[in-house]
Amino acid sequence: MLLLDYQNALIQSILTERFSGFGFPPLLGHIITKLTSQPDVGPPATIDQTVSDFDGVLFHISTPETKTKIVLSIQIRCFKDLVRYGAEQVLMREYGPYVIAPEPGFDFSVMVDLESLPEEKEARDELIMKMALLKRNAMAAPFEQAYQEHYQLREEASKYTSEEAPQGVREGGEVMVIQYREEEAIYVKASHDRVTVIFSTVFREETDRVFGKVFIQEFVDARRRAIQNAPQVLFRNDPPLELQGVPGVVNSGTGEIGYVTFGSSIPRHLTVQRMPEVISHIQTFRDYFHYHIKASKAYIHSRMRKRTADFLQVTTMTNPDPLP
Repeated sequence: MLLLDYQNALIQSILTERFSGFGFPPLLGHIITKLTSQPDVGPPATIDQTVSDFDGVLFHISTPETKTKIVLSIQIRCFKDLVRYGAEQVLMREYGPYVIAPEPGFDFSVMVDLESLPEEKEARDELIMKMALLKRNAMAAPFEQAYQEHYQLREEASKYTSEEAPQGVREGGEVMVIQYREEEAIYVKASHDRVTVIFSTVFREETDRVFGKVFIQEFVDARRRAIQNAPQVLFRNDPPLELQGVPGVVNSGTGEIGYVTFGSSIPRHLTVQRMPEVISHIQTFRDYFHYHIKASKAYIHSRMRKRTADFLQVTTMTNPDPLP
């Protein structure tokens, strides 16, 4: 199994190349580039690249004003949903000094001045990673809000018994909907004892449905067999009870749409210290899930082609020599 990175690798590579040795004295910059196996930088170059990411997200990295000022912009289909759940506050917290007015056609932009980079290599690497995590940080807003709601509801629930708790505490917060793909969404709901995340996912082919059920069953069985600290995972084709009454929820009845539910009720998953890591993991689930479905199909097809080639070779060897 392959764990996908949370950051955009192309953005990370471009910024690493531009940051390497820049802003240091010439001799020190030359030594650094040699030690890090990077080419000598020389004068900064013009950049104008569009980079794609999962779920239709687009990045634009460019130098529109001067070659030393790099602008990174992001376009996310569900940005209005994210803003409703606090994305602007999260982005300002992470990128405050670098935020600029959004580039036309994009939702959010930041700018890095190569002439004002930190001198320490660790600080530069941290800045590169932060920029490469722009999508992750934007998508984190509803999850962070769910965690904060969970802490408030847990504190309220501690004042009552389960029977005496007010209805609002028992039922939990509202369901947050992130329509991050055209026909798919993420639903996040906080309650006093857990944070529930539900992915709706579309299976275009019957084989995808079969593979998907096998993968989800492995998640369920893994928790049952050995990994007791894993979150509870459920899979069903009809909408879960948590989504009753939520606008836009579809019950296809044909199995084309599946709902994968993660219920994080284990205390160690709900701590403030573990929150960033848990949010990063859960964000990449859909990409991880469909990537491995496609990888499994490709592997099976390659085995079929190899087996067919072996049969053809055997058939060729068993043919008698043609008569003269």
